[in-house]
Amino acid sequence: MPYINADNLLPPELLLEVQKYVQGSLLYIPRPDNQKLSWGARSGARELFDRRNAAIKSRKAQGMRIDDLAEEYGLSSDGIRKILYGGESEPTLG
Repeated sequence: MPYINADNLLPPELLLEVQKYVQGSLLYIPRPDNQKLSWGARSGARELFDRRNAAIKSRKAQGMRIDDLAEEYGLSSDGIRKILYGGESEPTLG
């Protein structure tokens, strides 16, 4: 997340109001709930893992063994099973 100097961004009246609560510190301002990004959306990681997982499923459908998939993709056999049969809430990193 890039650092933004509030003095260069906020109107003077708003800056004075914020300074009543915090001065000289970094302040995180979250997105509104209706604008939140899903995990990996900004970095492209979600798309990368989705493509990898699709490739794993395709290779398994072509007859490749789970242990061979695990070795090829640098994952555990259990990680491959989670990708193939569900149970993954976040991408398996290895």
